[in-house]
Amino acid sequence: MAFRKLLTGWAVAGTACVLSVAHAASLTDPAAVSGAQVSTQVSSAAAAHMSANVGAQSSLASSSSGPLGSAHVPRIALDDAYLPVVHAGMNAQIIHIPVPGESDVTLETTVYRPDGPGPFPMVVFNHGKIPGDPRMQPRSDPMSFAREFVRRGYVVVAPNRRGFAGSGGSYEQDGCDVASNGMGQAADVATTVDYMSKQPYVDVNHIAVAGTSHGGLATMAYGTEAAHGVRALINFSGGLRQDACTGWQDNLTQAFGSYGGRARVASLWLYGDNDSVWTPDLVTKMFTAFRTAQAGDGQPGSNFASGAKLVDFGAYKNDAHRLVGDRDGVQVWWPTVEAFLANQGMPTSVQYRVETPSAPRASGYASIDSVSAVPFLDQAGRDGYRNFLKQYPSRAFAVSDSGAWSWAEGGDNPMDVAVANCQKHSSDPCRLYAVNGSVVWANENVATARNEPADDGHAVADSGNAAPGAADSSHSLASR
Repeated sequence: MAFRKLLTGWAVAGTACVLSVAHAASLTDPAAVSGAQVSTQVSSAAAAHMSANVGAQSSLASSSSGPLGSAHVPRIALDDAYLPVVHAGMNAQIIHIPVPGESDVTLETTVYRPDGPGPFPMVVFNHGKIPGDPRMQPRSDPMSFAREFVRRGYVVVAPNRRGFAGSGGSYEQDGCDVASNGMGQAADVATTVDYMSKQPYVDVNHIAVAGTSHGGLATMAYGTEAAHGVRALINFSGGLRQDACTGWQDNLTQAFGSYGGRARVASLWLYGDNDSVWTPDLVTKMFTAFRTAQAGDGQPGSNFASGAKLVDFGAYKNDAHRLVGDRDGVQVWWPTVEAFLANQGMPTSVQYRVETPSAPRASGYASIDSVSAVPFLDQAGRDGYRNFLKQYPSRAFAVSDSGAWSWAEGGDNPMDVAVANCQKHSSDPCRLYAVNGSVVWANENVATARNEPADDGHAVADSGNAAPGAADSSHSLASR
């Protein structure tokens, strides 16, 4: 494959060209898990917190508008009560895929699968890139994405590319050459597809490849020389942002154009109006370059039959870039993905019932808006709870007897994220106080913090915290 040839000839030029890349969270870490936005603090002193980061609100050209700007979306209503049950962990297994030609280099990869021997159709999910050292990036663990596909009988494979998380090797930036960067990343996608295709539980004739942000770029690059049996590419807000590179938007557009001219697989592009990384105008240029090169006739297209479709799903919460890492986001992207997959001859019917995180029942301990009712909090904790009340409804607030607290919003399981981050700051057990719109605290024999002034229960606008979910595209953490 040409992917391999690229690797041997890499020269990382332009050392002054430092990347600044945003990423739709799909990674595992209690703080970064599944796109959750998080705030944490121990006790007294005001919380240092987040500032809103909201992108453009205009519409994308040549697209279909989407539904969700804010608020919680319930789970897809499907009658699956009589289907075989797959445990919430989805039989997840971490494996290490060897990289051909590189001694001792492996790709840390999480595999989710239904029960049984298969063979199952396969979808490979390619992660994005968060700023900083790629080795410090958490292992890719796209739970919301994986759950929806495992329900439909798929094996879901989430590799970490070279230099990311626990994978060996080094991340190669390739200077400001976006096209080469994408092809280099695609080499690891190819390694993953080739290795997994040899597993007896994988149906080699029904494979899809998906990716978010930088992983979306890698996915489209992989489509230039995809393996036989790969029928569909799904690009969630894909690209590579290089603010330090002059003309990075043109470089990115040209990269997609180069991939379009060699595309071998149908692709679906999903972008939103309020993406914090890509403007609607840039998205339109990227897609037009791809389709014009793909069509070969100078005229862009946007239908499945001609190989590519761009869908504008509208505004999603405070940042469309977080869509695929959010359990709420499934309601937005799945219907379009389902139609696309079916068109490519991929299965879409529900085959299994996968257990999902469920909220505790409301306890009736207090009204959720009553800030003064939350036990053990000092002034900073009460301010933190006010911020929690401003978040989107998929949210959780945890507190410990010693006054540590944390809230989380979005992602796959904000309850686990809130408790885990609270626990980092407390030797006492942290427990959920509120989830979504209800108080779930059950212990009535508790006292609030000493010398607590009266509070009327109304949320107030703290500095920089008036917007729901104010944070970067993946998550935010405030602690002391």
